[in-house]
Amino acid sequence: MALPPWFHEIARKVSNRGRWGDDDEIGTLNLLGPDAALRGARCVRTGRSFSLALPLHHDGPQTGRIQGRINPLHTMVGINTPFTGDPANVCLSDDVVVMGLQAATHWDGLAHASYEGRLYNGFPASSVTAERGAAKCSIHLQRPIVTRGILLDVARLHGVGRLEAGYAITAADLDGALARTGLSVEPGDVILVRTGQMEHLRAGDKEAYRLPSPGLGTSTPEWFRARDVAAVATDTMPFEVWPGEKPDALLPVHLLHLVEMGLTQGQNWVLDELADDCAADGTYEFLLHAPAEPFVGAVGSPVHPVATK
Repeated sequence: MALPPWFHEIARKVSNRGRWGDDDEIGTLNLLGPDAALRGARCVRTGRSFSLALPLHHDGPQTGRIQGRINPLHTMVGINTPFTGDPANVCLSDDVVVMGLQAATHWDGLAHASYEGRLYNGFPASSVTAERGAAKCSIHLQRPIVTRGILLDVARLHGVGRLEAGYAITAADLDGALARTGLSVEPGDVILVRTGQMEHLRAGDKEAYRLPSPGLGTSTPEWFRARDVAAVATDTMPFEVWPGEKPDALLPVHLLHLVEMGLTQGQNWVLDELADDCAADGTYEFLLHAPAEPFVGAVGSPVHPVATK
């Protein structure tokens, strides 16, 4: 089924195709650079740092519902093995992990989604193959994400700990949450959107955490495009609202962000401790250090984001 006219109308408004040249494979991460990094560094006043990542664990958030997104399988392959053969000398232990690259806290790369046979910037969807992975828009090409982060706490905006399942965050919600911070978004900033959905995972209810879920609605891509945001991350698994607002388009925000805008998006980010601190001191900006692991040919990558205030 073809995507509906309303989707294509938004796509035309937010498209970054050709903006950074016909060969560009990193999209809005072109907005990162020394100015963005220095702006982030100037946010550091107390030195308090917050980990925004889920632990990588075999009992992670995945339930087997999404093919291939297995929780980490950790195996020891060497235990106190004598390096020289003499156990009185140096002994080493080693381990390996098998996991879905998008199993826990992660970035979605631009090759993660396609429609009408194309990826971001018009590259063919066929450039993603079983043999090579993503030959175009691979996540290893990303610039290191070191910039100013801004937390938009939409749950607190509405006076709740967690938005209702299926709540579609609007551009007006983003405006309201931003107004509470007293900040203005600048090109190259990364926006973190808190829904409170992580509350389910803390309680051990993976199914309630997974779906249905609050998330970004279809009025928000134009908001991010107008402000030249470098990347967006949320504390949910589907990132956008699920079920979607309209039945005639599946995961439209994914398609608008990744294919049209070239906007990197993050999921399963842990934002509650940071949000409590921001609410306590009224400071919603911070240095965000969140480079993707440079897996060649990958369409996603685990990340350990750290916010330093």
